[in-house]
Amino acid sequence: MAESGRELADNNLISKVSQLADNHLTVVRNISTGLAIAGVILFARSIRLTTKFTNAKDIPSEFIKKNVKLRGKLLSITGDRLEVEHVPISLPIVASFQRKCHSQGTLFIRFAGVEMTPSGKIWLQDRLQPSQMLWFQLLNREDSVLDCFILLDRLGFFRDCLNVEILRQGLGTTVDIPGLQHDSSHYWKFYKRLLQAEVEAQKKGKGLWKQESWLSITSHRFFSTIFIQPVKRLIKLITYFWEKK
Repeated sequence: MAESGRELADNNLISKVSQLADNHLTVVRNISTGLAIAGVILFARSIRLTTKFTNAKDIPSEFIKKNVKLRGKLLSITGDRLEVEHVPISLPIVASFQRKCHSQGTLFIRFAGVEMTPSGKIWLQDRLQPSQMLWFQLLNREDSVLDCFILLDRLGFFRDCLNVEILRQGLGTTVDIPGLQHDSSHYWKFYKRLLQAEVEAQKKGKGLWKQESWLSITSHRFFSTIFIQPVKRLIKLITYFWEKK
């Protein structure tokens, strides 16, 4: 009887251990499956990030929705548009799976939220160099043109936003960005930076916000009073006597 009881207890213990092992194996399998799915998704995203885009219409809509930053090489400047060659991120792990793009093509990008003055366009020509590397943050796509924040590396760590800098120098004004909903957090996030830069230029009187100095205004009024007004009176007097004749 004692031996039978001991065997029953041993069998129960083995059963519990087996059940515990099965439960843990199920958890491990679920974790492994989850990690595998996450790995596939991450791999797929990596492939897309390493894809070279030669046309604005080829860029996934989710990239624009999430305001993804892309890198490119400057080719030319035409008015307020930049022509760039997309330079994708190079990842050795997925390099062999990267889609090869043999077709030639470039991207045209605009300064989102900024309307530049003629002086601003000249400043831009001096600020950017041919073949210069830059980053552009996607905000909107209109036909074959991308509205972006243009970013330049500074000392390898910080990035200057040219959109903000143009407004800060008084070389442009803030305008609406097509495609951004006014009630969205993205709208206020981007416009806050632009409006702050424009207000700063206004306060400092830079660029198109530059006002005449007190001396020039006073001088203009002084000479206007001394010379122009007497001449006007003389003309009126001559006209009066001419009509009398």
